[in-house]
Amino acid sequence: MNVLHICANPKPTEESVSKQLAAAFFGKLIELRPDVDLVNTDLYDEKPPFYSYELYKRTWYPVLDETYTPGKAEEMAMNYAAKQAEAFNEADVLVLTMPMWNYSVPAIMKAWIDQVLSPGLTFSVSVEEGVKPLHKIKSVVLLVASGAVYKEDDERDALSRQIRGAFGFVGIDDIEIVWADGQNKIFNMDSDQRKEMAVEAAIETAEDIAELELTPVTE
Repeated sequence: MNVLHICANPKPTEESVSKQLAAAFFGKLIELRPDVDLVNTDLYDEKPPFYSYELYKRTWYPVLDETYTPGKAEEMAMNYAAKQAEAFNEADVLVLTMPMWNYSVPAIMKAWIDQVLSPGLTFSVSVEEGVKPLHKIKSVVLLVASGAVYKEDDERDALSRQIRGAFGFVGIDDIEIVWADGQNKIFNMDSDQRKEMAVEAAIETAEDIAELELTPVTE
């Protein structure tokens, strides 16, 4: 099984609850399946560029006009996207680790998504056939921490809707979410015990999902 892990958190693990969830998830996954092929990408080490006009032309113009020939600047603009898309297309499972910032994904994660989810790289698109995946990813595991507490289907939560919408577009509808909320005292007046309980429950859920991700392989 090939697993691609994309992390968008600049904090060290001891200060980052989302990274602690990732440590629990991968600890259990590797314990049960030591031969798993894991690719880790820290977006603060491999920073994605913002989506550019040159990248747009390189990826979309050939879809709109089969005779279009990309220029050198457009080819260069696709270097990061092509490298990341290669790892994406080889994965069976995608794991995204991040905090919630301003009710949505960190900008650096959005930049990575914009680079990778491009026609000709991770999907093809045409009037006749619509969108067809070029990848083999079956599920996305979302590991998140937030300062405030969010109820299910909370209208303030643009993060999970962003992930479901973006990856659903390329045929990935299985989204597993592990969420440790209430981690900031300013936004959550509950006790430290409640905060710790939320982390412990999320870690247990992360480990459970790691076991579930093995099911298709071991059956």
